[in-house]
Amino acid sequence: MNFETFIFKGYRFNKVTHILELNYSLDDKLDFSETYRFDFDFVKYDQATLDRALQSLFLMAGVSYYKAFLPNQMNLGKITLDQKDAAFFAKTYSKGLGEFFFVNGIAPCKEIPFSANTKVAVVASGESKNNGLLIGIGGGKDSLLSVEALRNADLPVATWSLGHRELLSGLVEKIGLQHFFVERNWDKKLLELNKHGALNGHVPISAIIGCAGIVTAILSGYRDVVVSNEQAANEPTLKYHGVDINHQYSKSQEFEKDFQRHLKKNLGDSVLYYSFLRPLSELYIAELFSKKAWRKYKFSFTSCNRAFRHGNHTISWCGECPKCAFVYMVLAPFISEEELDEIFHKNLLLDISMDETYRNILGISGNKPLECVGEIRDSRAAMSMCQNLYPQLKARFSFDLDDNYDYKKLNGNNMPPAIYQYLVQLIREA
Repeated sequence: MNFETFIFKGYRFNKVTHILELNYSLDDKLDFSETYRFDFDFVKYDQATLDRALQSLFLMAGVSYYKAFLPNQMNLGKITLDQKDAAFFAKTYSKGLGEFFFVNGIAPCKEIPFSANTKVAVVASGESKNNGLLIGIGGGKDSLLSVEALRNADLPVATWSLGHRELLSGLVEKIGLQHFFVERNWDKKLLELNKHGALNGHVPISAIIGCAGIVTAILSGYRDVVVSNEQAANEPTLKYHGVDINHQYSKSQEFEKDFQRHLKKNLGDSVLYYSFLRPLSELYIAELFSKKAWRKYKFSFTSCNRAFRHGNHTISWCGECPKCAFVYMVLAPFISEEELDEIFHKNLLLDISMDETYRNILGISGNKPLECVGEIRDSRAAMSMCQNLYPQLKARFSFDLDDNYDYKKLNGNNMPPAIYQYLVQLIREA
């Protein structure tokens, strides 16, 4: 099947049912629809601000359907897009689909056909009086560390999540803050199309989540959409056709800055978006988590992607994937083997079937896994600490280690200075 044009047919937001419907098409022959249900009471909001946020989500979420056939043209329908916004979405699609291009054997330089259809630049007007921090919850250790660091901030603090309601409900209850559930239903027609030649693969899901978070903040009355992306998200996963491919592109600082500029231009200061953990390495996050959050959440959290597969409703760790291997490795220097065994049910470091996975994570052989794992230097620092605990690991994993690397060194960030002080306080108290 070949299609010439990807069409953004339109979106509808029903204030009574709280459902947002996004509609797309390929050549007006193959239609797609996905919905978002914002399951909470809305505050009073500025309609123009909401409309611009809904448009951003509509354009960003289209990547899931565009990628299936990669048509050479786009029809924006009734959407008006100026040059700067067209460039933002084109770049996010292009870099966010890097892994997709690699997996499907497609040259990563394919031009994404977003183009401006107006010379009149969109400029935000007015400012929201909203206040407070809305922290995204994905089920893993990073967002829980952000929660514990910010829960006593001198601002209203709440949490939100996209999908996996049944899986996350127990964790949300354990957190104990006001929570806003958003349910996304993507068009399952894609699964059948994949069986007949439609392309499949990774999309910049964190960019979609970020746009959904902005809408959630406007509807719930919060200003700051707080994510928990760390320094490691900036490191490319591999090179392909001479181009850096980053599994975590839409968690990277590059995307964060681009998205902040897009929001500033379209929404002014009504909503902010930033990562609270950006200055930290994964190893340092693990250490801080072990001190500030492990006891409370050890049976309620997971970073294992397999736990979030469709139909699963139980917090779990598979003990086989790169995410499990990495999380075990960075926690092991700070949490006893006995306690880790309570959730992993075995010592992953000593399981020889995991050796090749660890070699990939450490940059010894192959490529870094196409997963959200730490920087190679950070992983090597963690493994070096683990080798002191388990000397037998020294013979299995040999690598160079930068003696000058300090995993506690703070890197740059894009958060408000007042929020950064809560991170400083977290580190001081740990």
